[in-house]
Amino acid sequence: MMTENRKITKAASTIGMGTLLSRILGFLRDMVIAHFFGAGMAADAFFVAFRIPNLWRRLVGEGSLTISFIPVYTEYLHQRSEEETKEVTHAAFTLMGLVLLLITLFGILFSPVLIQIIAPGFAGIPEKFQLTVMLNQIIFPYLFFMGLFALCMGILNSHRHFFAPAIAPIFLNISIILSVFLFYHFFQKPVMTLAIGVLAGGVIQLLFQIPFLWQKGITFRFNFHFGHPAIRRISALMVPGLIGTGVYQLNVFIDTIFASFLPGGSVSYLFFADRLLEFPLGIFAIAIGMASLPSLSGLASQGKMEELKESLFFTFRLTSFISIPAMTGLIALKTPIINLLFQRGLFDYTATVMTAKALLCYSIGLWAIAGVRTLVPAFYSLQDAWTPLKIGLICLGANVVLNAVFIFFTPLKHAGLALATSLSSILNLILLCKRLDPKLGGMEASKNVKSLFRTLLCSLPMGFIAYLICSMGDWSTTGNETEKIPLLGAGIAIGLIVYVIISYLAKNAEMVFLLKMLRKKR
Repeated sequence: MMTENRKITKAASTIGMGTLLSRILGFLRDMVIAHFFGAGMAADAFFVAFRIPNLWRRLVGEGSLTISFIPVYTEYLHQRSEEETKEVTHAAFTLMGLVLLLITLFGILFSPVLIQIIAPGFAGIPEKFQLTVMLNQIIFPYLFFMGLFALCMGILNSHRHFFAPAIAPIFLNISIILSVFLFYHFFQKPVMTLAIGVLAGGVIQLLFQIPFLWQKGITFRFNFHFGHPAIRRISALMVPGLIGTGVYQLNVFIDTIFASFLPGGSVSYLFFADRLLEFPLGIFAIAIGMASLPSLSGLASQGKMEELKESLFFTFRLTSFISIPAMTGLIALKTPIINLLFQRGLFDYTATVMTAKALLCYSIGLWAIAGVRTLVPAFYSLQDAWTPLKIGLICLGANVVLNAVFIFFTPLKHAGLALATSLSSILNLILLCKRLDPKLGGMEASKNVKSLFRTLLCSLPMGFIAYLICSMGDWSTTGNETEKIPLLGAGIAIGLIVYVIISYLAKNAEMVFLLKMLRKKR
């Protein structure tokens, strides 16, 4: 079992490193957007227009397609012939391509209706509404390319190849940045450069996967055998998985709808805060969840339930060991981080303060969002997609109710939307644990809860020390990067050192495991 845990950790490291590079470039991209477009009408229009295709990428690329495809495809890899496996690949490619094409055409034609649904508050501002529709129509084909990219990722991950899918998102960020710098002055509406960059980035990400697929002997051909047993099983898992695997992303989507009724800039505040939250989520939680799925699926297909259970709880505790200090760090350093990354150009101190409020409320639920991303793959490895769906619907309903309460009956406004998402994520984690318990013959609740509290206690001194160090700077002003960068860097570095030392002294099991892996690698 230690070998399987090492495989998961190694794969998660590969995904995490690729995601880290992507997130760093993503922050550079967001800095460019903040500088050129601020948090005004153009930025709000782009973020809403990009919300549907980006939501699709997260729900499908990081969610339902890969998480439903991998268990079935892994079973064929282990138990069926090469020809049967290729037939599944070709049929899945053909069906996915046709569905994506129809969805893309539908999205372009009915873009005005979609924008009215996701940003009804924009309908009262004709110029803002028309700009959002135009941007959405340009961006929508991105959905087609990212759907096929998700299929490629599922295939490569099933073959234990994680590098190419993990590194590909950097091309999206590079494409957007170059598009802004190269074409900003050539458009009457410069925000169009962002839409063009998104579309080009989607094409490049898909093309980047092709050579790695060829190395594995995988090609795509048309096969219209949509009644293939494997395709039926994948479809049966995928449809409910759109909600079951993406509750957090759907909650953020719902937040955008409510935010469209709030004062201008609210959509942008939530977007920038969500981007910062996605940094630890993508590098650690999503990486570990994606890395664990092939292992869990392989163990489930071989009937090794005890080993599956042990690997699952290992990934849950490992994710918590990273996500809880990340939560503490974001809460402690929210204003310095936002100031340094975004406060320039049209993004002023007021925008920093408003974004920091949203980030605080989103961060409260970070540990739960991360925990959900590690538990949901267990249901799919057992080919149970309906339980996460039912729980997801309950949590989406709770988020809608809490959104209404917080924005209409409290002064929290856009921050209340973020808080509602955090609370519904905590509810999601609790319900998933409750339903997973009988499936695995016990959740080892005592051991897991103790691990969570131990990690939290180790994280609090880290956050306090990092806050004290950064409080020596003036984070209300723009500029002075030569002073701010070393100060924030010192706060983060010293805080991490404190966390590692305290975790080691507390004999945290996850810390001990990681140290053993490092020693073995050396």
